[in-house]
Amino acid sequence: MTHKLNPADTAFADTLRATFPDGTLDEASARYLEEPRGRYAGATGVLAKPRNVEEVATLIRMAGEARVGVIPYGGGTGLVGGQVATDGVPPLILSLERMNKIRAVYPDENVLVVEAGMILADVQQAAEDVDRLFPLSLAAQGTARIGGNLATNAGGTGVLRYGNARDLCLGLEAVLPDGQIWHGLSRLRKNNTGYDLRHLLIGAEGTLGVITAAALKLFARPAQTGTALLVVQSPEAALKLLSMARGLFGEMVSAFELIHRQGFDFLTETMPDVRQPFETPPEWCVLIELGLAEGMDPQGALETLFENALEAELVPDGLIAQSASQATDFWTIRESIPEGNRRVGAVSSHDISVPLGAIPEFIAQGGARLAKMGDFRINCFGHVGDGNLHYNVFPQVGRSRADHENQREAIKTCVHDLTHELGGSISAEHGVGRLKVADLEKYGDPAKLSAMRAIKAGLDPLGIMNPGAVIRG
Repeated sequence: MTHKLNPADTAFADTLRATFPDGTLDEASARYLEEPRGRYAGATGVLAKPRNVEEVATLIRMAGEARVGVIPYGGGTGLVGGQVATDGVPPLILSLERMNKIRAVYPDENVLVVEAGMILADVQQAAEDVDRLFPLSLAAQGTARIGGNLATNAGGTGVLRYGNARDLCLGLEAVLPDGQIWHGLSRLRKNNTGYDLRHLLIGAEGTLGVITAAALKLFARPAQTGTALLVVQSPEAALKLLSMARGLFGEMVSAFELIHRQGFDFLTETMPDVRQPFETPPEWCVLIELGLAEGMDPQGALETLFENALEAELVPDGLIAQSASQATDFWTIRESIPEGNRRVGAVSSHDISVPLGAIPEFIAQGGARLAKMGDFRINCFGHVGDGNLHYNVFPQVGRSRADHENQREAIKTCVHDLTHELGGSISAEHGVGRLKVADLEKYGDPAKLSAMRAIKAGLDPLGIMNPGAVIRG
């Protein structure tokens, strides 16, 4: 069912101004109407910057009464268009940037309670200030806000050890589509009292309500950290190396990232100031990080792994970081790859996951199928430890993505068909947004889609919450 929504026009803005103090409302500037890949441009509406959950509740209630769509806005870093309305009906853009405070810290409980507008890097720093770790880590952490991270169930480089955003959250405060405030900021680790609204709202991308605060899990900081870039013979060898590392170190393997030579080449092409560790980039390598307990030797641990992998003919070469500075250089390579991709300009980008054992088959078949469609450069990299690959297709040197615009949909279909055939997901960590609504309809389980539509209709009968994202209508 498609809902008829009204625009956030001058009359609606005047109604809001009669209720809210100066500084809450503004005209949406360009940064609230764009997304990083430039695929979507939002319709200009009314921008609201509430200071507390009560103001959020009032705004949502008034939007419902006026039948105006509400677009929750975090840091604007989402890559699937979930933060911009594109249907031409100007919405109420609800930015939580002023709700950015720490509400409480419980170091002995390993809990941090923060408002949803807090920048992820600031959440990490707040944990570090009490000698704890908040392990959610991703390239946009200096801009992304924790509410958006939870709304999209963000992943990042620490999922292998610590899990996705939903695994790092104990409780939520949120405003539901009818304006009710759900006071769910529980610090409990066990609470078996019916449906878990926390997990319903996490990953819902603002379509079922607005997350306004969260109780987050903290962890002990690893006493020792070791980092290495190890050359691997193939993706199959990378998986065997992961198995070997986990056999040696168990859950102390904090990150295991697969990097293809194309990523190094793009950095050379677009970001020559980024220090490259190899004189000649290898075809494949992995970035591995160990977080070890007190008294363990990270250098010795990585040397043991390298020697065992060398003997098993999985690893012909590698570099073990000899200092914190060198480890940072290794991570800078990995974290700069998305920016290098952006500067080159992808024809089609894909955030997919497949079962770990299917990764080599996916990479081999994906390259072969795309070769039949044209001459492309493929940059495949990502969190191989949890099966999440960023599989991005680029034009050859001398051409631009505009030259292949007519092939973009076919390329996406090719990649997503293969992902589905191998039992994977067409969205591993970026969400559905508006970009993948049709893909969810095509590849999603019918029973799941039916349940999702029923939940949406039950909680948001007017269809005001992030209209057009995740589910049509």
